[in-house]
Order: sequence, then structure tokens, then C-alpha cells
Amino acid sequence: MNKVSKFVAISCAATVAAFAVAGSASAHEWHRRYYGGGDALAAGVAGLAVGVIAGAAIASPPPPRRYYYDDGYYAPPPPPPPRRVYYRPAYVYEQPVPVYRPSLEPWSRSWYRYCSNRYRSFDPQSGTFIGYDGRQHFCTAG
Repeated sequence: MNKVSKFVAISCAATVAAFAVAGSASAHEWHRRYYGGGDALAAGVAGLAVGVIAGAAIASPPPPRRYYYDDGYYAPPPPPPPRRVYYRPAYVYEQPVPVYRPSLEPWSRSWYRYCSNRYRSFDPQSGTFIGYDGRQHFCTAG
């Protein structure tokens, strides 16, 4: 039985039990007056018991599914199919191919022009400039 049908059946049983107790209590009003009214306590205990049983029935897991064959033998269900696992593609770093541009020949007019325009500290006598690190570097145009 699934959970909904269990819940409905147990609720109906609890309702019938409550009406049975309430009907007998109201029919015998004189009984309550003379004997102390223990019917309410009994109804409370019965309601608590029905509630516990209903909660246990609803919370219980479903029974395992059985597969019957012609000879009456049953076996556990077959294992589920393997899950597909998707991996991220591996990114492969490729060394960039160096691009060789024709560079200017050192000590030529175009080389002097390029280096003096590019570096403010360019010294045409030695062909060097002072870099940000404070050291002298030879000017390579290219």
C-alpha cells in the first residue's frame, strides 16, 4: 500500500473509534456524573495509540520489490544502469609560436631613430638605454 491509502485507512479507523467512544459517553451522561468521567481519559489514550500506529505506518519504508518467476523463485531487482559521468575537457597549453619580424640592423639610421623615439634615456654613443630597474640595456629594435 502506498502512503496515501495507509493514511486514509488509519484516519477512517481513528474516526470510527472516536465516534464509538463519544457515542457511548453521551448516551450515558449519568455514568459520568456518578463514576468520575474516566471515559475522556480512555478516549485520549485510544487516540494517542491510533496516532502512534498511524505515524509508524506512514513513516515506514515501502517493502522491497520482488520479481516472481514461473517456478516461484524471486530475485532482487537488477542493478541500475551505470550513470554517465561527464568530465570537463582538459585544456592543453600550447606554447605560442614565436613570430619573427624583421628587426632593424643595429647602428643603422632607422635603428637610431627607433631607439631614440622609444626610449628617452637612449645613449647613441653606446646604443643602450636605462631601464626601469636602473641598469643599462642594449636597444634591440623589433
